[in-house]
Amino acid sequence: MPKFAANLSMMFNEVPFLDRFAAAAESGFKAVEYLFPYDNPAEIVAERLQAAGLAQALFNMPPGDWAAGERGMAALPGREADFASALDTAIAYAKVIGTPLLHMMAGLAPASDSQAIATYRENLQRAADRTGEAGIGLVIEPINGRDMPGYFLNDFNRALDFIAEVDAPHVKLQYDVYHRQILHGDVIMSLRQMAPIIGHIQIASVPDRHEPLTGELDDRRIFAEIDAIGYQGYVGCEYRPAAGTREGLGWMSKV
Repeated sequence: MPKFAANLSMMFNEVPFLDRFAAAAESGFKAVEYLFPYDNPAEIVAERLQAAGLAQALFNMPPGDWAAGERGMAALPGREADFASALDTAIAYAKVIGTPLLHMMAGLAPASDSQAIATYRENLQRAADRTGEAGIGLVIEPINGRDMPGYFLNDFNRALDFIAEVDAPHVKLQYDVYHRQILHGDVIMSLRQMAPIIGHIQIASVPDRHEPLTGELDDRRIFAEIDAIGYQGYVGCEYRPAAGTREGLGWMSKV
C-alpha cells in the first residue's frame, strides 16, 4: 500500500493553513505536501510540522505573482533574476522545514517558443546545480492545459527529455496520475516505463479531481502498480474534496 501525504493546499481548507498540519495528523496522515509555505515564516511551518509528528514530502518553489496569474518563472525570458531569487528563497525554506523535494514550476509560455525553451533549460540547470549543492531533490511536473491553460511543460516525454539533458541523479519527474490521464492516458504502462526517473507521485480522480475511487480510473490497480514498481516515496493527495475533507476520507480504508 502506498504511503499517502495530505496536500494542505487542497485538503483541510476548513481551517487556516497552519492548523491543517494537526488536522492531517488527526485524520491519520503521516506526511504532508502543499503548494507554497511562503506566507508564513519557515520556522513556524517547521514547528507545526514537528508538533504534528508529520514528514514533509514536497512543496513548490515560489511561482511569481500567483494572484496575478503567474504559474512559475522557469520558462519566462527576462525573469531570470526573479527566478534566481525564488530559488534562493525555496532552498532557504527547504533547509528549515526539512523537505526532501522541491518542485520547479515552468510558468505560462508557448511550449514551442525557442526563447522559452532556452530559458527553461538554463533555469533547470541552475536549479539542479543549487539543489544538488544543498542536498535537496528537484522535480518537474507536466500539467494539463485544461487545468492550467498555456503551461509550458505540458508533455511527459518532453519532461523526460529535459531531465535527461540535466543528467543529475537528484533531478526527477513529478508524476501526477490526474495530469497523466488527461494529457496522455496509458497510466499503468507509463508508470512501469518511467519508474526509474519518478521522484514523486500525486493522485486525484479523473475527470473531476476529487477523491480517489470516484472517477474513471481503477485507482486500486494504480496503487498496486505503484507498489509493484518499487516506489518508496509518498503519494500526494492533490485532490479537491467533493464535500468536506474528513467526510471524504473513507476511500483510504477501501484501498
